[in-house]
Amino acid sequence: MDRTQRNVALLAACQAMLFTNNSTLIAINGLAGFALAPFSALATLPVTCWVLGGAVTTMPASLYMRRVGRQTGLSLGTVLGILGALLCAFGVSQENFWLLCVGTFVCGGYNAFGQYYRFAAADTASATYRSQAISLVLAGGLVGGIIGPSVSRVSVDFFTTRFMGAYLSLTVFALITMLILRFIQFPNPSIEEQRTTGRPLREILQQPRTVVAILSGAVGFGVMNFLMTATPLAMGLCGYPFGDAALVISSHVIAMFAPSFFTGKLIQRFGVLNIIGVGVLLNFGSLSTALSGVSFAHFWLALVLLGVGWNFMYIGGTTLLTETYQPEERAKTQGANDSLVFAMMLLSSLFSGLTVTQAGWMQVNLAAFPLLIVVLLAVLWLMWRQRTRLS
Repeated sequence: MDRTQRNVALLAACQAMLFTNNSTLIAINGLAGFALAPFSALATLPVTCWVLGGAVTTMPASLYMRRVGRQTGLSLGTVLGILGALLCAFGVSQENFWLLCVGTFVCGGYNAFGQYYRFAAADTASATYRSQAISLVLAGGLVGGIIGPSVSRVSVDFFTTRFMGAYLSLTVFALITMLILRFIQFPNPSIEEQRTTGRPLREILQQPRTVVAILSGAVGFGVMNFLMTATPLAMGLCGYPFGDAALVISSHVIAMFAPSFFTGKLIQRFGVLNIIGVGVLLNFGSLSTALSGVSFAHFWLALVLLGVGWNFMYIGGTTLLTETYQPEERAKTQGANDSLVFAMMLLSSLFSGLTVTQAGWMQVNLAAFPLLIVVLLAVLWLMWRQRTRLS
């Protein structure tokens, strides 16, 4: 195993710990918020604060790592994860909704740093191995899909105060991540990267491939988060117990990351735009399934299709983005991309709770269709543009 493959394996382990953390938060944040919120419409505000923390942190995190390197930056992210989990646990122990929101906000900073695991792998991989490196790192999230909801089921009532044990368990995963990072050999930022900035960010973002890459990642994540955040609440309103919602979320997270073992190879064989397009179609299948009924099977299949669709759109978008910048431009381009991704996640989590509690589960799914249509049209436009230039 060469250094690149070793780094990819270790980064995948970090991704596993990150998404164990994230899937636990996804399973409990809305429910903890619903239990403590002064108004039911604010039930998903802890989820929104988690996303907001990521949105606020992601660009500074990228620029900080440009200056000090991945090792120091990613380690700082784990410290935020520990601090945020402790604040959440203290918040629920005091039945303080607003302190819970502060804690999830800090946890969002950990998630922001963790989103750069995939870019850390791409930055050191060859052009031919890049899509596989990104895909394999994200495959680590499969472990999170299995462990996270399982941990939440066991730990949610571990203490007299509900949810406290689940939040405290997150400190363990952050500590393990901190240890793994010590064994990864990150290249130091070059003098050129530190001293020069390359083209203006506006010029980079105006490139057609950059537009499609960001749309794919941002809309894919936004739609996924919109539906996933609403699902535990929708299932609760339909009378399903917490265990059923946790199983659906677990299956969804597995579906998000299991395809990563072959998504990179599919991109190499069929092209990145084709894979993004298939991801959009899978999302359409998810929405259609959700609209056809509210049985457990409908919730489960809709979330599984949503997970695979997200995988193709997100990995495809990330791979396409890495083709749009020079080394000295990577920090600001990656930061801008993830800032827009988090902005979409922020809007989706904010309106998810409002929509599902005020308008219902069906309206949640109908609202996602227009965004996916925009991505599909953008992909077809770029395909046409590339074929026209080659002819």
